[in-house]
Amino acid sequence: MGATNSAVSKTNVERVAKKAAYSPVMEALTRVGYGARGLIYAMMGVLALSVVLGKGGSPANQQGAIEAIGKQPAGLVLLWVVLLGLVSYALWGVIRAVLDPLQKGHDLKGLAERAGFLFSAVSYAILILPTYGYISGAGSTGQGGASTQKLMASVMSTPLGHWLVVLVGVAIIAVGIYQVYSGFKSSFDKQFSTYAMTATELKWANQLGRFGTAARGAVFALVGFLFFQAGLQSNSSQPVGIDAALTTLLNQPYGVWLLGVVAVGLVAFGVYSMLTAVWFRPKN
Repeated sequence: MGATNSAVSKTNVERVAKKAAYSPVMEALTRVGYGARGLIYAMMGVLALSVVLGKGGSPANQQGAIEAIGKQPAGLVLLWVVLLGLVSYALWGVIRAVLDPLQKGHDLKGLAERAGFLFSAVSYAILILPTYGYISGAGSTGQGGASTQKLMASVMSTPLGHWLVVLVGVAIIAVGIYQVYSGFKSSFDKQFSTYAMTATELKWANQLGRFGTAARGAVFALVGFLFFQAGLQSNSSQPVGIDAALTTLLNQPYGVWLLGVVAVGLVAFGVYSMLTAVWFRPKN
């Protein structure tokens, strides 16, 4: 009887979780979250393209992109949209990871995907307070790189801390490689309400998703390599993060071309995310 009640209770929790995850409010928040993600990545790509085209500036990470968004016409309004989107996307990530409304399951693949959802939630949640600080005038969002350096230095000061940084690097490399693989092999149809799209729209959305996801994966893999290198060399001053990865690309042979391709890919990922906001499929 106890086992039966437990199973019924678990089923009820899953049903409630799925209902909440696919409620109209959650759907609206998820759309805003995808749109905010799109704005951030598109701006990162535009800033990198500006460097490639010799118009000045430097490659930026997410916080640098948010700061740049705030400097655009109607920037304050856009920043409030980004803030709401960050909260929404982080919440959606936690729901997907913990309550598993997408029914990824508890096998190795399912747990890996759910861990990815949680990692994504944390990475976007980290941006919430700096973004609000920029809106309120309490501080700039451009301190992300310095904060990461400080945290890495703190970790490395602990026993075996440099090996922890190495493991973080390996994990990020694995995530990056998986995204590159997904970009080439996966179909993105499940993200969209295909019945509301023409064949041409679906084709372009898929192509943007593939190219953009592969480009983002390549950047993540390079970020992971920078962490790996920093940990291996016990070098807490090693620049890490997306901005450092893009700068590293620029400094390679044919670096302008490499950065150009990746920059276009980041813009593509941003546009793909915004298309997902428009044609988001609430149920999979």
